Amino acid sequence: MATRRSIVFTALAAVLGGCGYRPLYGSGGVDGGVKSELAAVAVPEPQSRLGQLIRNDLLSTMRPPGQALPDRYALLVVPAVTEEQAIVNESTDTLRKALRVNASYTLKEFGSGKVLSSGKTFSQVSYDETGQSFADNQAKVNATERAAKEVAQDIATRVAAYFSSKRS
Repeated sequence: MATRRSIVFTALAAVLGGCGYRPLYGSGGVDGGVKSELAAVAVPEPQSRLGQLIRNDLLSTMRPPGQALPDRYALLVVPAVTEEQAIVNESTDTLRKALRVNASYTLKEFGSGKVLSSGKTFSQVSYDETGQSFADNQAKVNATERAAKEVAQDIATRVAAYFSSKRS
């Protein structure tokens, strides 16, 4: 059984090595790879709380403390949130709400202002309202934070993919 696994692993490694597979966040040799490009992306201060949540997640993902480089790129994120009532359970007075966060992003080069990459993403999460104001507010805050994290992760992955494809 162990021999079979080692044969499969060796074959898989050979196939992946031959097709040009590279890890997304691997060091790309001289230029430092995708990590160094991400560490040079500035995310301007947003005007909304939702924008701030997304920005914080982006910065912690792309520019960990102590690893930021001089800014070469700017990532502009424009979020919007909508909320709708999804389910009403009349027997328990509980409302199921759906919160949708849409965000468009643009990656620009500093100096020239050239748009390098842009796109749109979204996250939809749900939460319950039970008629207790504190609990309802906290449920909405938690749902907003979850959606912001998902949107930030998607944007960070897309920006990393752009930098990875640029190196090819």
